[in-house]
Amino acid sequence: MVERIQRTRPDIAITWIIGKIEYQLVKDMPGIRFVVFDKKQGKAAYKQLRQDLNGQRFDALFVMQVALRANLAARNIKARLRIGFDWQRSKELHWLFANKRIAPQKHAHVLDGFMAFADAIGIPAVDDIRWHIPVAEADQTWATQQAEIFGKFAVISPAASKAERNWSAERYAKIADYLTDKGLKVVLCGGPAKMDQELGDQIQRHSKHTLTNLIGSTSLKSLYALLGKAALVIAPDTGPAHMATAAGTKVIGLYAHSNPRRTGPYLHQELTASVYDEVVAEQKGKSWQQLPWGTRVKGSQLMDRISVEQVVTLVDKALQ
Repeated sequence: MVERIQRTRPDIAITWIIGKIEYQLVKDMPGIRFVVFDKKQGKAAYKQLRQDLNGQRFDALFVMQVALRANLAARNIKARLRIGFDWQRSKELHWLFANKRIAPQKHAHVLDGFMAFADAIGIPAVDDIRWHIPVAEADQTWATQQAEIFGKFAVISPAASKAERNWSAERYAKIADYLTDKGLKVVLCGGPAKMDQELGDQIQRHSKHTLTNLIGSTSLKSLYALLGKAALVIAPDTGPAHMATAAGTKVIGLYAHSNPRRTGPYLHQELTASVYDEVVAEQKGKSWQQLPWGTRVKGSQLMDRISVEQVVTLVDKALQ
């Protein structure tokens, strides 16, 4: 959405209020003034935001998250137009913080919802979706060197933010072995959290082959560069899945708790292994089309309903 504005209306100055971690990925995008909001600071983060903006008044504010934290941050930003989501997508008192709303969209992907904010101020449409995230030469060189060592390789990013959204280590290992038997090197990636590292260790223990484990050892930029050189990425609903999409790599998404039509890898919906449709019908008694958009389902064992055979079929399809 930001690049769409830059491409079609380069006269518009953009200020981006962004989280501390996310900033590390996009901080080198040109022509943007970044203001980092560190949520871990609690109330002090809002005070810092006011100081950073120093009373500046904007023509338009896009309130592009409905979480209460984002809504409260919006209170500290002066703007003539305060644009939020439509009524159906408003949650956590989001509607109180906006004086204009984007157009309603039926069954829209999150990215299409973001694009509607640009629509709301008359930004011209574009025919293609682009992500251009600059990568430092050192990170690009490292990724190139790794790719030369690996040869053709696939990345498995196994851990989501919550354990219940992870596939089992045993099944990840079977897919890793299948990929290895097809001649691909398998690389594990992820964040430094204990859950990520333990899951990676478990996958290696269950695998018949030696895997390259980079979990917790890459920056966001170096990981992004590496994902762009992979033949394939396999992941649940987690950041690297969307980073790989932005980098132009095919992604097999693993989904049970949320609708992949809304949050799945944007360019590779046909490669999604999902049991969401059947689970939501069981839990809610209605099909996903009859439920509020974004309805989630609950259960600690739902990902186990995704079979190895489902993913093998998608691997073959992706590598053709």
